[in-house]
Amino acid sequence: MRLPAPGVVLRRSPGRSLRRSLRRRSRRRLPPTPAGRIRRLRRRITLLFALVSALGLVGMAVLAVRADDASWRAQVDADLKLRTSEFAADLRYDEEGVLDYPDPREGGYDCPPVTLFTGGQGRLTALASPHRPCLAVPAPAASGLAAKAAREGDVVLATAADADGRPLRLSAQPFAGGQDAGNTDLVVVAAVDVSGSLDDHERLTVLLTAACAVLVALSALAGRWLAGRAVRPALAALDQQEAFLADAAHDLRTPVTSMRLLAETGLRGEADGHEVLRRTLRQSTRMGELVDDLLTRARLMAGAVPLQREPLRLDQLVDAVVADTPARGHRVRVEAVAAVVFADPGLLRRAVTNLLGNALAHGHAPGEPADIGITVGADGTVAVDDAGPGIPPEQAQSLFERFHSGAGSSGLGLSITAWVAHAHGGSLTVQRSARGGARFLLKVPVQKRPRASERSGCDVGQP
Repeated sequence: MRLPAPGVVLRRSPGRSLRRSLRRRSRRRLPPTPAGRIRRLRRRITLLFALVSALGLVGMAVLAVRADDASWRAQVDADLKLRTSEFAADLRYDEEGVLDYPDPREGGYDCPPVTLFTGGQGRLTALASPHRPCLAVPAPAASGLAAKAAREGDVVLATAADADGRPLRLSAQPFAGGQDAGNTDLVVVAAVDVSGSLDDHERLTVLLTAACAVLVALSALAGRWLAGRAVRPALAALDQQEAFLADAAHDLRTPVTSMRLLAETGLRGEADGHEVLRRTLRQSTRMGELVDDLLTRARLMAGAVPLQREPLRLDQLVDAVVADTPARGHRVRVEAVAAVVFADPGLLRRAVTNLLGNALAHGHAPGEPADIGITVGADGTVAVDDAGPGIPPEQAQSLFERFHSGAGSSGLGLSITAWVAHAHGGSLTVQRSARGGARFLLKVPVQKRPRASERSGCDVGQP
């Protein structure tokens, strides 16, 4: 190892510390997006729903298991007490004080096995035992329980196990009678195998455990579905907000840039001031129309525009729109018959205005005036025909989406018209016109006067 020369100061290379700093920064979690926070909320709601369901199901399962355990044990004890009571009822003392009891060879002791203990001073011996027992009861357990029952003078219950390890339940009942009953203790001991009951109880426990697991899984799925339904409006509102911001950024960029260039040109004195102001006014007017279209479309998508339906002469509305729209050298002809519809006047007027404005802007060859024909039918249809270049078939499906109206347009007018048509239960279609251009057909159903509950409002956001 070479040592540095005297006076030389060693400095650590910044490469390693820089890499460590970059790694630490990369490990830092970026703040979640609004959509990410909503999805995290959905997961938390799902987890909480599953947890509450699990606690409820597990609690009920524990209560059911305990109730079943207490039930079968109480039933076994009741059967044992009945067995010892019935056997004790057959015990008799004759006139000479001699105990008369059933003969074990007759089978009355065998199943469940019963042993009769007798003795005095707490020293008990088996007086009669089962002849052919169906169950081998350990003698120490039976005699010990008999002694305890004799001391306490009441029925005593206990649990034991046979030679094979099977669980047993024992019951001992003291009996006293006759002239010498004070010097003689009689105890009847009965036993029963409870392995079958324990197996049934364990099967019930396993079944309830499996059922709880399945139900918790189903509740988690149901909670996820419900949480999804709960946060869906929030996600939809977030998508609408992002779409609105995208629309605003897309549509306002061009007029804002144009106005800035006009302002710079006017400041440098490179153009006539009157011309600059005229073009600035035109751009500001276009910006106002764009903002109005953006707000209208956003409100339609959010369902915040209730329909104010009322009886409306569709032919008169079209005539008024044509009269209020500057022709600027273009030709507009209207053929209309009387048609009464129940619709929102403001929204329907906006839809017809958009169709007419689209035809005036794009329904003619460059440098030539437009020749537009509008037909109003008695069935609530408004057909707008022009002699322009027409609509390519491959663009007909996406024409009513935003940013697809054509060059030089905001791309929102036809989209708003389609939303208005769907909100009224109608439709907006495009086909080739007999004039050689495009034919836009707006159809609004002619309906009977709706009830008051139907006129109160309509969700325009659901076409």
